[in-house]
Amino acid sequence: MAEPGNPAADTQPHPDPNEKLVKVFDSEQEPEALVVKGLLDSAGIDSNLTSASLVQDAFPGLGGMILLVREEDAETARRVIAEGLQSPPDDDETAEIAIIEEPPQKG
Repeated sequence: MAEPGNPAADTQPHPDPNEKLVKVFDSEQEPEALVVKGLLDSAGIDSNLTSASLVQDAFPGLGGMILLVREEDAETARRVIAEGLQSPPDDDETAEIAIIEEPPQKG
């Protein structure tokens, strides 16, 4: 068990509430926002997923969900999002099945 006060105990980085956060993605669909958050998490970019209705002062007229990252991570996050949304899934295991037009003749 990790000891209190041990810097290695908190290995998961969290945005400092005093840091400037930048919006890098918004979506009306929560599942889409969760997928994008997963892309950022897998790239090692810490992000905050927030309901847009909670931040109407900052982003009026938005509905759905928004993703915020640290200002210094914004450019990398946008690139990761763009690449992730353009690439097809790696686990596409669809198989092609040969269709036989006529049943084999018994002889």
